[in-house]
Amino acid sequence: MTNRVSWTKTPHPDELPHYQELLEGTDWASLATPYGTGESLPAALARLLDPDPAVRAAAAKDALDEVDHQNTIYEATVPVALYFAAILNQPATEVGDLDHDADLPSRHPTRALLLNWLGATAYDADDERVAMGERHFGEGFLEACPDMRAFRNLRPAIYSAVQPLLDHDNAKVRAAALVAAIPLTEHPMLTTHRAELVEHARCLLTTSTNRYHRDRALDALNAWDHDTSDLEDANDVAAREVQARMADPDYWWANNGTGGCTENPPF
Repeated sequence: MTNRVSWTKTPHPDELPHYQELLEGTDWASLATPYGTGESLPAALARLLDPDPAVRAAAAKDALDEVDHQNTIYEATVPVALYFAAILNQPATEVGDLDHDADLPSRHPTRALLLNWLGATAYDADDERVAMGERHFGEGFLEACPDMRAFRNLRPAIYSAVQPLLDHDNAKVRAAALVAAIPLTEHPMLTTHRAELVEHARCLLTTSTNRYHRDRALDALNAWDHDTSDLEDANDVAAREVQARMADPDYWWANNGTGGCTENPPF
């Protein structure tokens, strides 16, 4: 096995290692997970390229169960993220279940699942999460979180795999790629890419009814000082009003508090 953190020190931060190199060259057993170490991860990750979509679905669950816990970045999270990004262009990830008819697109492509997880993980390590940590734990928060820091440093490499899928034929893949790309572009090397994401976000908002995807696209456009009034529908306005109420501690406490907690919501 090579050094377990060799993939964090690439001289080209926007280049991904080959997926086989990650699989075989990472000392998985030495990497912490929420439940121990990542010893079982290589077998699950390898099965993500199995030709059987049922095998891939089970492998994804096995892999994600090992590293997902309370929106936290662990040692094993970073090479898993790199591996997911490195296999996004592999043919096996193109398809999912219900793909028996060659004339119909796969309804649940493995590629979309991988992108969804990469996007969620990117939000778990975004600037807002860092700011929240600094408010609670002080300015040294990020220095005390080497795994989050490692993921943030590798965002250009992950983005290099996500970007080509912004124009994918499958709408689920396109939407997942956009949602993953948005937080990745907080990296200083990637902020110029936001211009291309604006058009993709506007396109999503004219076609998608997915609440999570719409919220992410609208939040991004507003954060980047773009007028979204022509893109919002009644459901968007209602969702924004609910979010504003839930952000009000008095409202939250009146509607959700149990009387036994001493922390201010939201948690």
